[in-house]
Amino acid sequence: NTWNHEHIALLGKALTTDVEEGHEIAKHLADYVLLWGGGGGDDLAKSPHLARIANSVYRDHCPRDPTCRAFGFIDRRGSPSPMMERSFLYNLHSHMIKPGVAADPDLFEEVFRSKYGRVRIFKIVGVVEESKRWVADPANRQCDVPGSWFCPGQYPPGLSKILARKKDFAQLEDFNRGDSDEQYQKEYFEALQNPEKAREHAIRNEAYQRQQQKLEQRKVKRVTVNSDGSTTDHGETGGINLNKAKVAEWKAKRDAVYNNWENTEDTTLMWTMIDQNEISAVKSWLEDEPLIGYIRSKDGRGPMWWAFEKRNQEMVKLLMKYDIPYNDKDANGLTPVDLLQGKQSLNDYLY
Repeated sequence: NTWNHEHIALLGKALTTDVEEGHEIAKHLADYVLLWGGGGGDDLAKSPHLARIANSVYRDHCPRDPTCRAFGFIDRRGSPSPMMERSFLYNLHSHMIKPGVAADPDLFEEVFRSKYGRVRIFKIVGVVEESKRWVADPANRQCDVPGSWFCPGQYPPGLSKILARKKDFAQLEDFNRGDSDEQYQKEYFEALQNPEKAREHAIRNEAYQRQQQKLEQRKVKRVTVNSDGSTTDHGETGGINLNKAKVAEWKAKRDAVYNNWENTEDTTLMWTMIDQNEISAVKSWLEDEPLIGYIRSKDGRGPMWWAFEKRNQEMVKLLMKYDIPYNDKDANGLTPVDLLQGKQSLNDYLY
């Protein structure tokens, strides 16, 4: 049912948010989910538009990304972006079709699949019966006048938390509204005019948000790397150096990471954090995962190149504490120091 823009946004939010939040919304609204698959103009192909509508009302859906570029396909093969891959819709649409994708049996049960899999129906596990009774009760309908046939229903109280986060959508030509949404409209049209820039910004922002969540949830236990390559556990072991076998194992893992040149979410995120001078965030990440300092993108560059390129002495010195090399070469034969282009010397970073 698509009553109005706000209701479409709520449905879009349920379908394009992560599985858990989507289920939390859906269990108050329906018993079943029907999906149209098979490629072409199926539900997944249309879902980026649903994500944009959701974000027009629920601004935390795609933070600082008005056209929701973080949600969609990242190549012509139909590979999903991380946000799409986590979504309610993607997990049901690709259930037992794409390798490694299966709907959570604690949340959904597939009850029908057509011969060629174009139509699938999932039963929502854990439907809130109290919400069903509430919306069915005539006392909870809002009639325009007593005895009228026009009596729209209301959302059940179980959705109050999600509904509290919405901002009703304002059309540009809606002159009767007391408030305006000029900043959102401005950012939206700027993103439309430069979609590639908007998409790049969205992917970096989404990766950054995920890393911030990881940092908040990080373990108390810490393992850091000493200048001689040994590691020290600052958690349960009380700062005891690990033995030689562990050191050899760590070095092997370090070399494997350092010699693997690939564009990943981690390289994008690290570049973003260095570009934005997020010293504390990089430090926390290194404390959590010392090997992350050795990641390299497809062009052979990694954190040390990016820090030198920004001429960020504090960041360079932080990476040096973790023995990240500064004299190795990228795909073009350039070392991190070469990026100073003679405007500064290495000594400015060593002392």
